[in-house]
Amino acid sequence: MRTPYLIARRLVQFMVLMLFFGTAHWGWELAGAPLLRGDLSASDFAGVVPMADPFATLQLFLTGHLLATRVVVGAALVLLFYGLLGGRVFCSWVCPINPVTDLAAWTRRRLGIEGRMMHLSRTLRFWLLGLGLGLSALSGVAAFEWISPIGMLHRAVIFGAGAGWIAIVGIFLFDLLFVPHGWCGHLCPLGAFYSLVGRVAQVRIGFDAKTCTHCGECTIICPEPHVLNLKRAAEAGMVASGDCTNCGRCIPVCPEGTLSFAWRGQCEPAPPAPPAAPAGRNQ
Repeated sequence: MRTPYLIARRLVQFMVLMLFFGTAHWGWELAGAPLLRGDLSASDFAGVVPMADPFATLQLFLTGHLLATRVVVGAALVLLFYGLLGGRVFCSWVCPINPVTDLAAWTRRRLGIEGRMMHLSRTLRFWLLGLGLGLSALSGVAAFEWISPIGMLHRAVIFGAGAGWIAIVGIFLFDLLFVPHGWCGHLCPLGAFYSLVGRVAQVRIGFDAKTCTHCGECTIICPEPHVLNLKRAAEAGMVASGDCTNCGRCIPVCPEGTLSFAWRGQCEPAPPAPPAAPAGRNQ
């Protein structure tokens, strides 16, 4: 059964959007303050807890603008939160683009579309991350925030900004026809940023090497299958790659129950294999 974590992810994504929407359109409040005001780049919860996208904040810092203390605190809180929960957990549990790319992947399977029309290296997103930071410093404008389809879709849903839907259709068609999981897996600089955070994350996909039969079911369903290097997972006792989105797709499809969510400290590496016995000599 592949649905438990999918349903949970969709509920979280819907709830985040509804908190923004309800505050903007229906005046939702908590203790007399707007419940969740702002957007995914910067927001306030109940007027008390500031939140800011660390990547957007870094871009703003490089533009030379003086950052308000509240923004810096908000970025630190969000960075700590995702640092604990898995870095790219934002990509699979919060980002509004994720349902779009998941729909494109589902449509590819339904239509029997295989292969890709072009090849893109997964390291390209890191080059785009660096480009975004460099352009921010040179232009004085937060470069990625200016063109981010994540922000465009969020504004389109919450405030009805029509231009955002054009970018979303483009991402859907790109993933559907050109590169499977192309935007999230190869292009998105925000995902690249959170993959760096994910390298030290505390919530991991634990890997019980002694039960694994190498059936490959996990790699079939994973949107980032390169993270499921089973040899490295056995050595670490977990999926240690920062590219892992902690989406949970691999957990219910594993017939042996080898994979599960776990804290980093609970993950035990597999014991080293005993040395091979020396070959006997003919007498």
